[in-house]
Amino acid sequence: MKALVLAGGAGTRLRPITHTSAKQLVPVANKPVLFYGLEAIAEAGITEVGVIVGETAPEIEEAVGDGSGFGVKVTYIPQERPLGLAHAVVIAREFLGEDDFVMYLGDNFIVGGISGLVDEFRAERPDAQILLTKVQDPTSFGVAELDGQGRVVGLEEKPQEPKSDLALVGVYLFTPVVHEAVRAIEPSWRGELEITHAIQWLIDQQRDVRSTTIAGYWKDTGNVTDMLEVNRSVLETVEPLVEGVVDGDSEIIGRVRVEQGARITDSRIVGPAVIGGGTVISGSYVGPFTSVAEGCRIEDSEIEYSIVLRGASITGVRRVEASLIGRDVEVTPAPRTPSSHRLVLGDHSKVQISS
Repeated sequence: MKALVLAGGAGTRLRPITHTSAKQLVPVANKPVLFYGLEAIAEAGITEVGVIVGETAPEIEEAVGDGSGFGVKVTYIPQERPLGLAHAVVIAREFLGEDDFVMYLGDNFIVGGISGLVDEFRAERPDAQILLTKVQDPTSFGVAELDGQGRVVGLEEKPQEPKSDLALVGVYLFTPVVHEAVRAIEPSWRGELEITHAIQWLIDQQRDVRSTTIAGYWKDTGNVTDMLEVNRSVLETVEPLVEGVVDGDSEIIGRVRVEQGARITDSRIVGPAVIGGGTVISGSYVGPFTSVAEGCRIEDSEIEYSIVLRGASITGVRRVEASLIGRDVEVTPAPRTPSSHRLVLGDHSKVQISS
């Protein structure tokens, strides 16, 4: 069995962060989201992985390498532009051959991994198996309709009037019959080959399409709100460990990981939290559910429930929360006089100002 990981796409909902970084590499608890997926695939016993890459290919390839760090062998498959999930299956045909495979969206996060799902699929080998979960707003997802016996009878992509609240999670399992399905469908109104259309084709052909509804934790990390929530979830599992330097005037409370090379002086860190290597925190408060990447500087500031990326600095600021701070960003207080705000903002930025 092989795996097909989708790591292309522009990540428009995470702009401006994704103007300069692949969305799959935005870190959760100081580890890129994509890495959690690759680890889950390896844990399921799958060693051959095809990674679909787009315009961020150099960054993805540098981060993942040949896959040996995850216990897998990676083959990169370029996609000129995002043309749909089914299109990814089309261009991966040579890599996939006649093997069964799991398709995993690289910006999705599933607590508990996929080993149980893969084992079930290997044992019973339906033509396709999809993961479903209940969501509050089905119009933002692919949605499944089940009959009275729980069988999949229909799929819709982001429907205006959903027939259920069961959304497709970004993990799909297929036998080689799916290759016939992706060749049989036409592009949608979005100009993309939709995987929901390919699965619907299988249903219409009386193929065996099954579903598993998960009650556990799943998130599509495509926006800041979900990134922060996933970060919170992962930090809940952090084991306390201090490898850096913490002076006697500082206080570490709860599950806090201070990585080697970090230095904390005259500060209070309340976990769960992760402080990256080479980061300096002085005279500050870092609150729960905060991950600070490597090489950052936080001075005379307060921050909580946030993600701070590599090389960022926060100085003299009260108070930062529910924020995603990009790489090499500088956050400082605004001048008190005159009473105005001075802003330098990139395209697609979002700013909230307390007047």
